[in-house]
Amino acid sequence: MLDVFLAVCGVVLDVLVTHGHWGGPSAPWWIRALFALLAGLPLGLVRRRPGPVAIYFAGFLVVCDQLGASTTDTLQILLPIAVGVVARERGWRWTAPVAVLAGAATAVNLADPGIAFTQNSWFYSVGIIAFPVLVGRYLRSEKGQGEEDPAPLLDLLLAGGGVAFAVLGTWPFWDSGTPPVWVVGLGAVVAGFALGVVRKHPGAVLLLESVILVVADQYAPRTGSSLQLLALVALGVFSTRASWTWVGAGYLLTCSVTAIVIVDDPADITIVRVVTLMAIVTAPVAIGRYVRARQAEGRQARELSAERLRADRLAERERIARDVHDIVAHHVGAMVLRASAAQYAGATGPAAEALDDIRETGHRVLEDLRGLLTVLRDPERDELARTGPGDVSLDLTLADPDDIMRDAVARMAAAGLRVELSIATEAVAAPLVVRASAARIVQEGLTNVLKHAGSEATAEITVGMEKGAMTVEVRNGPGTARPGETLPSTGQGIAGMRERARALGGRLTAGPVEDGGWRLAASLPLPDPAEGPEAGPECRWTSRSPS
Repeated sequence: MLDVFLAVCGVVLDVLVTHGHWGGPSAPWWIRALFALLAGLPLGLVRRRPGPVAIYFAGFLVVCDQLGASTTDTLQILLPIAVGVVARERGWRWTAPVAVLAGAATAVNLADPGIAFTQNSWFYSVGIIAFPVLVGRYLRSEKGQGEEDPAPLLDLLLAGGGVAFAVLGTWPFWDSGTPPVWVVGLGAVVAGFALGVVRKHPGAVLLLESVILVVADQYAPRTGSSLQLLALVALGVFSTRASWTWVGAGYLLTCSVTAIVIVDDPADITIVRVVTLMAIVTAPVAIGRYVRARQAEGRQARELSAERLRADRLAERERIARDVHDIVAHHVGAMVLRASAAQYAGATGPAAEALDDIRETGHRVLEDLRGLLTVLRDPERDELARTGPGDVSLDLTLADPDDIMRDAVARMAAAGLRVELSIATEAVAAPLVVRASAARIVQEGLTNVLKHAGSEATAEITVGMEKGAMTVEVRNGPGTARPGETLPSTGQGIAGMRERARALGGRLTAGPVEDGGWRLAASLPLPDPAEGPEAGPECRWTSRSPS
């Protein structure tokens, strides 16, 4: 998208620079439109192929110069930009010859009939190429080995474009004032080069541009109109960063400086000119504040997305913690029941006292666990536990993971899916915490099949053991539902399952398969893997949708 934007900007730049010549008799408008495309479109490739683009600009500059085409002004702006990108992205083996070629093309452009190539002209042909090279090499040294940041490239484009625009706009008037030509040229280069840091220091750049503009109007009056645009750009960037108080101060400063440049005689001040001046300065402020608002919306959206992701992860971890507590309650409950049974079997003496102590301690642990589960339990589950018949919460707490998987298969079969469930014998003996996570993954996997593949799809679930880990695979065939028939998705199912697997030190993958279906696979390491064969006989349980 950025490449397309750069290409469009290149074409628009040529149209704006050469618009005064489009109605002339030298060439029809479609020829000038063709030249605009030839000059601007290659800018879209400058990020990927900076060397060839810079060479193309240099060659096309010479061609346009020999043809007398006004596109030379556009190419003289784009060429330093391309050279700067080459200096940042490539080594000296590319940068040096490209810079020399660009300088030679610029010198050829300056050697037009009627324009003497004086001793002062070297600054334009050499300096306008040397500056982007220096900036590019500096940014390349700062880039280091880390991830590439596109921001320095934008700073380079601003610096190169600013220097090219300032020099091209003021070049014919460098000898119109009292200072030496090289002083005026240096001021123009500094004014353009300052745009390279306007994103980091917009206030300082706005102040610098204002000072240069006032000095230029005093000592080289005909250069002020071109430099005015640089001050407006700095004001626009300043408006995206500063508060309304500082923006108002910058607005008044720019209005004052613009009035000094535009108004030569106080008697010429009219209401129309004042309104026009204020409108000119208001435009960059309005654009800057709009960009600021959009940036704030983008930051807010990113923060909201991060907050949602964090909340989803916390919720999933709470569900995992609830399952762990459920497992503890399961074993403690079994321990209490065994102790009670041993008491009723007729145990006497110290053994009876020990069993009674075990039973009482177990009851206290169960009460504490119920208090913790009140915080971690889902709202729907709390409501069911409060209003359901009997001790529903205890039934849910002591649910077996294998029963949970079979119940999920039965419910999906009732919805129309054809599901085949295979559980290896070794998997039944795995720790309960691992089996509970596997059951939840199977539940969510089947839900995703129903959501995305439709109610007529087929699914195969395989739960087994491999290299000290429980493996879960949910595979479905191609979807049979049309796009409008699929159920809505929250987009958090796979993230939640992956979080469950990660909490146990495992991993989860999901993706399409060759036949057009989908495969979900998880590997959950066992806390204390038992020695023995990795695979064994399977218990197969198939459920079909009712016909």
